[in-house]
Amino acid sequence: LRWKPFEIPKAPQNKMDFVSGLHTLCGAGEPRGRNGIAVHIFVCNTSMIDRCLYNSDGDFLIVPQQGKLLITTEFGKMLVEPNEICVIQQGMRFSVEVFGETRGYILEVYGAHFELPDLGPIGANGLANPRDFLVPVAWYEDRQVPGGYTVISKYQGKLFAAQQDYSPYNVVAWHGNYTPYKYHLEKFMVINAVAFDHADPSIFTVLTAKTTRAGVALADFVIFPPRWGVANNTFRPPYYHRNCMSEFMGLIKGHYEAKEEGFQPGGGSLHSMMTPHGPDADCFEKASKAKLEPERVADGTMAFMFESSLSLAVTKWGLQTSNRLDKNYYKCWEPLKSHFNPKCK
Repeated sequence: LRWKPFEIPKAPQNKMDFVSGLHTLCGAGEPRGRNGIAVHIFVCNTSMIDRCLYNSDGDFLIVPQQGKLLITTEFGKMLVEPNEICVIQQGMRFSVEVFGETRGYILEVYGAHFELPDLGPIGANGLANPRDFLVPVAWYEDRQVPGGYTVISKYQGKLFAAQQDYSPYNVVAWHGNYTPYKYHLEKFMVINAVAFDHADPSIFTVLTAKTTRAGVALADFVIFPPRWGVANNTFRPPYYHRNCMSEFMGLIKGHYEAKEEGFQPGGGSLHSMMTPHGPDADCFEKASKAKLEPERVADGTMAFMFESSLSLAVTKWGLQTSNRLDKNYYKCWEPLKSHFNPKCK
């Protein structure tokens, strides 16, 4: 499945904040059993005023695509812009202030927390480095709200609201390491193939949420940043493949190398486990004829993938209500032709 860019409502005719503009696209498992994930889309045009959200179900990994987010938490404030990500962990109250039409993606995990992947033979340096993750500076407000402050809880997949007469951001100080945090994707240290073959996208993992089975992720957050392509005697774009993971892809900016036309910033695609997929026909022809010399890949681009070992189901909103499903997606592979010659040795 592929989706065209999700539409942002126009203000002031249709004011929508982060919570009212939150839509679930697909997911698997469920929060009561503390095992599963969900992929959400948020589209909004106004800030959350005297209301906050906390997620009782799991952790939010937020990927803004258009417009910056000023996120107030009990631990302090974070300004998160496109090409940055942030993680709001389970139970943390937060509000989102926006500065115009805003859109982005969210990966939610139940029963596990995001962590850095094991680097194995890569060693001490590479991928996302711990030093580049930022935590808010403590901040508080001692503010009464006579008109009522709304605290919203996401619990077992539903939203519940309660009223209080003061701001929840009255936490003067905190200690420990259970905090929200943010990361700039330009800080990622890319590891890539320099001899032959196309490296598996797991080499681009920024954060992972592990399962109890070693090497099998509940969810991986993977990016495809600007880098050099230098491998010899190799079809350099992503190979045609099928695998044991479900792959949801989004595009923050630019053009994804394997599908430069139909896959647009603010849209998405879902390739379910064991379903074959790969570059479109135009990408195949271009890569097959390209001279194998060092070249820059994905300059000005940032694509990402939410990858999971779970089998994802798509919501009614994703299939129908959003009205953004690209029903012609399959046509990008139809021009592909067989080049097999049994006499070629």
